[in-house]
Amino acid sequence: MIPFIVLGAAVTVDLPTAMLRAPINATERPYHIAYSIDIGHGGLVGACYVAAVCGALLFSGYRHIEILAVVNLAGVAVLAWLIVDEFASLWCGYAALTAGAIALHMRYGKPHRATPYVLT
Repeated sequence: MIPFIVLGAAVTVDLPTAMLRAPINATERPYHIAYSIDIGHGGLVGACYVAAVCGALLFSGYRHIEILAVVNLAGVAVLAWLIVDEFASLWCGYAALTAGAIALHMRYGKPHRATPYVLT
């Protein structure tokens, strides 16, 4: 999980820094808000964000969470393909649903790991 923590920490530092440096533009569109920020390496930051969020879920060891990771990756692909500029607005709503699914797993999931970590 360490690589995902490092990626998440890098994104956590980079995005707020970019938001503080440059103005954030928000444009009202039908059914969503289009956000834009001047960040030269936005594609790389976005890829690191997705890797940190979905990668950690893929390697969780819980089957339900691994399935959720695959669904998340599919959701990212569909949202990015359909609407690049509006991705952030729709992803936030989808992330709220995902957080709810993880909360349900934590409340009702089995208290032990599906498969133990093997240290090599």
